[in-house]
Amino acid sequence: MTDPGTRNQQISRRRFVRTGSAGVVLSGLAGSLLAGERPAAASVMPDVVRDLPETPQEALQLLMEGNARWVRGEPEHPNQSIARREEVAPHQDPFAVVISCIDSRVPPELVFDRGLGDMFDIRTGAQALDNQVVLGSIEFGPLNYPSARLVFVLGHQRCGAVSAAINVFKSRGSAPGYIQAVVNALRPAYNVAVKQKGDMVGNMVRAQTLLTVSRLQADPELKKLIDSDGLVIVGGEYRIDTGVVNIIT
Repeated sequence: MTDPGTRNQQISRRRFVRTGSAGVVLSGLAGSLLAGERPAAASVMPDVVRDLPETPQEALQLLMEGNARWVRGEPEHPNQSIARREEVAPHQDPFAVVISCIDSRVPPELVFDRGLGDMFDIRTGAQALDNQVVLGSIEFGPLNYPSARLVFVLGHQRCGAVSAAINVFKSRGSAPGYIQAVVNALRPAYNVAVKQKGDMVGNMVRAQTLLTVSRLQADPELKKLIDSDGLVIVGGEYRIDTGVVNIIT
């Protein structure tokens, strides 16, 4: 197994680039239009350059800094340019794996203010795991890309999948179609949350997040990377009302 020092040398030293001020482009375009000229393709110089994070701690810091920008309403939208699209077309070096819910209000690239090629996204109802396809998808990133040494499990406030599962458990009924498989996967979290005081949905979201982190930490392939190559697995909860991600592990 590659040690962290060798791994850092293997990681591409590509740069993270954010395009420059939109005002410069717009003013030049407006001048061309006023002069009756056909505007040429805009040429924008980069104004922010970042290295690929070399440790899971640096990767986590990038995610949390991005979330802070999202909360303030000051996103930078890094790595969302045409140049970035062309850069990652032949290769990728994502620095994180994010496992989150399918909820339309919780898109990871927006929540963490990131862009193309920054992270592997795995999204299931209430970030539920199965024994094969989802786990294999999570393992794929860290096992094949030395750059991906952070796994982030992201639960969220007022999770619809959790609420639906609670209703099924309390009614002793069943969910339609394959949704029942999601409900079944959430049973362990329900068993934890039902013994706790307070908001049942919130308690179950946190229980599901913590149980998912624990299960991934015990996964044989991921555990090898934890022990030998510094892989870090953390969990957090996204507050839909405020946009804040809180680390809960």
